[in-house]
Amino acid sequence: MNRLSKYVLATALFIGTAQAAPLPSTNASTTYHRVQVDGVGIFYREAGPENAPAIVLLHGFPSSSREFDTLIPLLATKYHLIAPDYPGFGLSDAPSPTKYTYTFDHLARTMGDLLEKLKVTNYTLYLHDYGAPIGFRIILAHPDQLHALIIQNGNIYKAGLGAQWTKIAGFWADPKAHPEVLNSFLSFDATRDRHIAGTSHPDHYDPDSWIDEYADLSRPGQREIQGDLLYDYRTNVASYPKWQAWLRDRQPPTLVVWGEHDPSFVAPGAEAFKRDLPNAEIHVLDAGHFALNEKTDEIADLILRFMAKHPG
Repeated sequence: MNRLSKYVLATALFIGTAQAAPLPSTNASTTYHRVQVDGVGIFYREAGPENAPAIVLLHGFPSSSREFDTLIPLLATKYHLIAPDYPGFGLSDAPSPTKYTYTFDHLARTMGDLLEKLKVTNYTLYLHDYGAPIGFRIILAHPDQLHALIIQNGNIYKAGLGAQWTKIAGFWADPKAHPEVLNSFLSFDATRDRHIAGTSHPDHYDPDSWIDEYADLSRPGQREIQGDLLYDYRTNVASYPKWQAWLRDRQPPTLVVWGEHDPSFVAPGAEAFKRDLPNAEIHVLDAGHFALNEKTDEIADLILRFMAKHPG
């Protein structure tokens, strides 16, 4: 049975069942759901008491809500966790770009509509990688719904852009002239290196993560979907000043945890938050882009301590 078949079976078994009481270090409280949002089937994970403060987990590229599997049960003892897959990712629908426009504006609207459908109107956002531009669009659309921010290698500063973004800027200027940029971005080597490049502990990373992600990227239609999003990423860089200004003005409670060996979003991107959020907690960890792969317990502890200081 392949991974998709296993997820479909798991979804069928869990959807509609009563939610168990949350327990530490167990997936017993996690349930798996699928709803229609804006005409797209959206898959999401959920755990923890529904009346507890909500934490919405927004994943990175090229992953899915699966990246939070180890973190969710450690937080579900005290919090209501919701972790969706964006359209085109994970187990959510991946309509063709002729039927769904793959821009960060559109992904953010769909995720915002999901939260509205679930009646989640006050939340802390955990933003990783692509989750940052999606999350900041949600924030600016509904600023009074945000309780706090947790940012893990989710960049909004030019100082945080690694060397590879110079080549990507050439792709933004003329995508057809630079197919090699998209080829590299979607390659097996790049998918693997997002996990293990620069890490001091490659043995802490499960190879299934990048093997499954590369299989997902190799599905029919994914080159067009991910190419559209990579091209649209230029709008995120253009929006950095607006998002920074919002942080300076509103000063939300913010925790930044950052894998310092991330080759894509480099460590100065973490320190840059101090310019706009002098009271932010910033922790640069001995980890890579997917810091949860090797620092799950440490990040969970930082989140629990941070949230305890800022009760909902």
